[in-house]
Amino acid sequence: MTGPGQPRRTAGPKGLRRFAAPRRPREERCELCAASLAGERHPHLVDTEKRALACACGPCFRLLDGPGGAKGPGGRFRAVPRRYLSDPGHRVDDNAWELLRIPVGVAFFFRNSALDRLVALYPSPAGATESELEPSSWQAVLAATRLAALLEPDVEALLLRRHEGRTDCFLVPVDIAYELVGRMRLRWQGFDGGAEARAELEAFFTHVREQAREARGSRP
Repeated sequence: MTGPGQPRRTAGPKGLRRFAAPRRPREERCELCAASLAGERHPHLVDTEKRALACACGPCFRLLDGPGGAKGPGGRFRAVPRRYLSDPGHRVDDNAWELLRIPVGVAFFFRNSALDRLVALYPSPAGATESELEPSSWQAVLAATRLAALLEPDVEALLLRRHEGRTDCFLVPVDIAYELVGRMRLRWQGFDGGAEARAELEAFFTHVREQAREARGSRP
């Protein structure tokens, strides 16, 4: 969802900044039918034309979610699915992680259909920062997990965390990955993030582990 020519250190594409930057309070509305979303946690759509997240009410989301309803008016909108998957048998080891050259212990990948390529991002005090890698580097990492072959373009992300000598590997909704970026940006203090950011990170991954079910099937 990042566009060509944009600065690499960025708070994320326009629209995705709802998770990565402070904003003035405003009443959130469904971006398809304009219904009020005040006071409720709501699902999201990906606007593939604007390369942005769009808020949705329950009825509009259900119209686009599921077989035959993957895209909305004009083919622009795709529902962000709610599945969480894990791959305990992945082969993302120290050598694979080193290929990423990412200065923090968390990164996520998704396939941008508009750019027709994978995008690799990690949270930072400035927001979502794109990792400048050769495609061969992250392809070597993605080949180590079956989850990469299951990713839905634009709407799902492969989330990696390197922590205490091991790497956790999950497939998550893309809006959750950007929510993590926003939470880290809000809590970040000092050089390494600080205790508050680390506690927030632990709580986030506890939630992801609780939601995730193990992916089945052969390894690609």
